[in-house]
Amino acid sequence: MSELSSSAQIIPFPVRPPADKPTDQRAARLARALAALDAALGEQRVAIAAWRDALAALRGSTADLGTSLARYHASLGALDADVTALNGQARALERWADDTLARAPG
Repeated sequence: MSELSSSAQIIPFPVRPPADKPTDQRAARLARALAALDAALGEQRVAIAAWRDALAALRGSTADLGTSLARYHASLGALDADVTALNGQARALERWADDTLARAPG
């Protein structure tokens, strides 16, 4: 057995040569991906800010619309009161005319 162990030759495990530093390529690819993600997040921040501004403008518009509708409702109420008063006057004139015609010699 000692003869076998002294004649044995150790063969080194084959090692691949590095191909253009793959870690540098991965790092560059990762850096590009992170830059693209950062740009997308920036665009999203701008879009969300614009959306919030649009919501604020919508809130203002709906508040203005509510105020306008309240004024319109009040003017309709005043118009209703005026029409009711005119209707009363018209009916009173109608009764007067009917009484006058009824008393007229005919």
